[in-house]
Amino acid sequence: MSHTSGVRQAQKLKTRQALLDAGLHLLEEQSLSSLGLREVTREVGVAPAAFYRHFRDIPDLGVALVHESFSSLHTAIRAILAEQEETGGRIDSAVDAIVRYVRDHRPHMRFIARERHGGVRDVREAIAAELERFTDEVAGSLSPRPVYAGWTAGDMRMLAELFVDHMVTTAAALLDAGPGASADTGPDAPPVDRPHVSADEVSAAEERIAATARRQLRLISVGCRHWQSG
Repeated sequence: MSHTSGVRQAQKLKTRQALLDAGLHLLEEQSLSSLGLREVTREVGVAPAAFYRHFRDIPDLGVALVHESFSSLHTAIRAILAEQEETGGRIDSAVDAIVRYVRDHRPHMRFIARERHGGVRDVREAIAAELERFTDEVAGSLSPRPVYAGWTAGDMRMLAELFVDHMVTTAAALLDAGPGASADTGPDAPPVDRPHVSADEVSAAEERIAATARRQLRLISVGCRHWQSG
């Protein structure tokens, strides 16, 4: 690749990321179905025609945001699944990873929570596909472990879905507890800053949610040891 073409490619990637960042920022206050293409390009400072060099339309940008939102979470979950410990260690790691992810990727999580049941079908389907992918990874990782010997594929899938649903529920609760959470938690609810809520109070709320999540996962773990599969 020549120096000129390399610079051009780098600039193209930079513009694409700028459009994604602008879209994510604008989506903090509205749903994807109400987002306009000109809003995004105006935020970046490029002509509307430049948008089409990177995305077909706003739903296509939304799908790209879905993939961006889940990419780092996949990495964290894979690391947890690789742990061999069957009891508290992996449970603590899983909950800690979700807490960190929500803290570090709050705009991405708010986008996923809002659009999971939103009005843009392509984005709903992309989120569902990512959650299915998580379920496949969890089922594939857990099934060889001795505690699940003799389990049917259907029961392993059911358990994996239970873990993924628990992850999503915990993440949503953490999102609601964090700074900027809204009293209205509907799919199109805009975030509302809560300056009267201190960082200590947010941290305490997060810890209560995390503690509940750990207890729930331990309860599931106890149930697994006594489950008669099939």
